[in-house]
Amino acid sequence: MSRLFKRTKILATIGPSVFAPEKIEELIMAGVNGCRLNFSHGSYEERDEQIKAIRAAAQKKGRSVAILQDLQGPKIRLGELKNNHFDVKSGDELILDSSIEEHDGGNILPVQYNLAERMKVGEPLFMFDGKIKSTVTEIVSKTAIKVKVENDGFLMSKKGLNLPDTDFGGDVITEKDMADIEFGASRDFDYVAMSFVQSAEDIEKLRQIMLSHGSTAQIIAKIETKKAIESDEKMEEIVKATDGIMVARGDMAVEAGNEVVPIVQRKLIALCRQYGKIVIVATQMMGSMVDNPEPSRAEVSDVANAVIQGADAVMLSDETANGKYPVEAVKQMKKVILYTQNNTKILPIEHEQTGEYKNYNAVAHAAARLAEEIEADVIVCQTSSGATAASIAAQRPNVPIITVTSNARVAGQLALTYANSAFVRPFTETYGLDLAQELAASDYLKKREDRKSILAVIVSGQPNVEGGTDTIQIRNV
Repeated sequence: MSRLFKRTKILATIGPSVFAPEKIEELIMAGVNGCRLNFSHGSYEERDEQIKAIRAAAQKKGRSVAILQDLQGPKIRLGELKNNHFDVKSGDELILDSSIEEHDGGNILPVQYNLAERMKVGEPLFMFDGKIKSTVTEIVSKTAIKVKVENDGFLMSKKGLNLPDTDFGGDVITEKDMADIEFGASRDFDYVAMSFVQSAEDIEKLRQIMLSHGSTAQIIAKIETKKAIESDEKMEEIVKATDGIMVARGDMAVEAGNEVVPIVQRKLIALCRQYGKIVIVATQMMGSMVDNPEPSRAEVSDVANAVIQGADAVMLSDETANGKYPVEAVKQMKKVILYTQNNTKILPIEHEQTGEYKNYNAVAHAAARLAEEIEADVIVCQTSSGATAASIAAQRPNVPIITVTSNARVAGQLALTYANSAFVRPFTETYGLDLAQELAASDYLKKREDRKSILAVIVSGQPNVEGGTDTIQIRNV
């Protein structure tokens, strides 16, 4: 069982390549544990169809599949350019103006954000997702800035801009995001991902807005700005404030430099494990599979390294949303995860777990160590809030964690947590053991050939008491 059980989870982006319900079902059967809906694109009607298809497929297959709403945030883009193409050369001066809608072919370009309100002379501005470098030379008006181009190339309509040294001053939630948050609150998403986070205060602001709409979704902070990673202390503050982190390596590489990304990834994974928060590694993990049926060796190594470092989940973006081989990309990712986890150890946690409730962190540590020492087949966790399951997962045990809860919401939010497979059952004092027996009878849990029964470590505590986990049992199932 444990060798076939994928402990690092897969988050897949839903897009045109997998819009059909049968395709979403194929993704889930191939190994997808969560679906990302990118709110930079598409209509609410399309979102409702996708939500319905994901939940129907998950119910049909008897699996918990998380749904993540990814807010666009202040993603700054050029407007429509004439003929969708504009050549630039080093030394060219361009004016970017948010007040114009049409481009006449000249050097005044429309932009979908008022840069004049935020940018200062001397600050860098990268266009076309980093391909064109420029520097602000003048604030021309209340709606326009002038930049000087530093390399040859071309621009296209609606391509992204990056402002690595610009402080958004907490203005990272746009009007579009506000409407999307309200929509999401009525659709009961498991996670809401916040784009372009710069500080812990951004997270707190989003949390208050979500609570005002009655949303109890967990917040995933996307780390992709230079401001968010300017110090280890800043990263730690953000990790403490949020429910999880997405290492969004695309924009991070443009803003801070490619060489920064691997180090920041490792630091963020370690911090999330220390604080019991989920961590997702994202962007171009199997990017070549947008067009090819096999990943490159570098991509295989990239996924394997994320597994070894202890990521809760790895993410597919264009590979599943727009690629030619979406299901194959999931299968290849699962293949790499399984081989890696079965042939090497996950890196040990770097710092002692930190949290509000020291007792369940201590119990989680003891349960994971006990499971390793007695070579248990499974850890069974009874939980009301999901915190105990997350704490056990932070230890990165080398066996599956079967979590049982009476709260369907908790089960959904554990779908992306390392090694967790969550089940919803009515509460009883013994529902952990009862579930283990049920899964053993159905062959979901299989005993080893050299054993007569399944050896389980069962973690439980006081019902409906947050932080009440206090009991570890060893049971033959």
